[in-house]
Amino acid sequence: MALLRRHRQGGNALTEQTAALRPFGRAGFPVTLAGYGAGPIGNLVRVIDEDQAQALLIDAWERGVRFFDTAPLYGHGLSEHRVGHALLHRPRDEFVLSTKVGRRLYPAEKGTFPTGSWVDTAPFRGEFDYSYDGVMRQVAESLHRLCTNRVDILLIHDLDVASHGAALPLRFAEALAGAYPALVELRDQGVVRAIGVGLNESEACVTALRTMDLDCLLLAGRYTLLEQAPLDDLLPLCQDRGVAVILGGVFNSGILAKGAFPGVRHNYAEASPDALARVQRLQAACARHEVPLAAAAVQFVAAHPAVANVCLGARTIEQQRTNQAAFTHPIPTEFWQELRDEGLIRDDAPTPLELARRADSSNRLLDSP
Repeated sequence: MALLRRHRQGGNALTEQTAALRPFGRAGFPVTLAGYGAGPIGNLVRVIDEDQAQALLIDAWERGVRFFDTAPLYGHGLSEHRVGHALLHRPRDEFVLSTKVGRRLYPAEKGTFPTGSWVDTAPFRGEFDYSYDGVMRQVAESLHRLCTNRVDILLIHDLDVASHGAALPLRFAEALAGAYPALVELRDQGVVRAIGVGLNESEACVTALRTMDLDCLLLAGRYTLLEQAPLDDLLPLCQDRGVAVILGGVFNSGILAKGAFPGVRHNYAEASPDALARVQRLQAACARHEVPLAAAAVQFVAAHPAVANVCLGARTIEQQRTNQAAFTHPIPTEFWQELRDEGLIRDDAPTPLELARRADSSNRLLDSP
């Protein structure tokens, strides 16, 4: 695949870890470890103008990112439109594109529909729709916004309690009867290469995997330096089935990038005293080993063998470059052992130390006669 090409643009060498390739689970195609999360350029919380959005996408490309994740929800079509515009003239086989289904967008005058956390959105109201026909229409509309004839990864979006509350069983049944068969058919037709779910809840991912035969999942905010419950069931299940894991929200809404201070966000709300105290302990360990907190957060989650991609979003070029540097900052092995000894990461949580040992073992097997 052309993703294997290494090149320079604008005189800047691509960083090894940003452009490092991993197999995408049982689907098999390669993806860059670093992914571009296009939520912020849908005007999440505040406006990012068109020039800045395109500058962010260009900068990600020049740094070797070849995995781009978006969704109709993000800015009610705005994010997909911006991603499609940025990638329109890029060679199609040089990048991996991921989007989602579950919401249908309908033309509507701005100010006449709720937009949640998105501001100054495109003029489309969104309605949940997990039906077969609805999903087929959504995919066609997404392809138009993305200026492409295919996507690589298609995810059923927000099929969880946070989105549907008590109505989740009905929505899940709708998706099982409609969205899931639609995705299977689209994969069989070659319109997509891998199908899965994109959720914020580990338990919902487990339910989906036990009910549908999926290639991948995107889990946001649930496997981080602060939250490791997916080690109990979800991540082992993914390993057993060859399901590729995309991780989003690895900074838990900012606290694992900015550090602990009054008012910092943790999972979209003001951080609790317990969260602040835990992050302060993490920061103290980071200071002792001269490790940026963001680097520890990124490299910790990337070490799990089920993880194929870590998807990061940013609002500014400076923030984006800091995020990308987190993949490559050297971290001593003693740091990870200290986190274990202090009970800050679980004993069964893989770290880059174990990742290096697995790679070394694999290389020895390949080199043996």
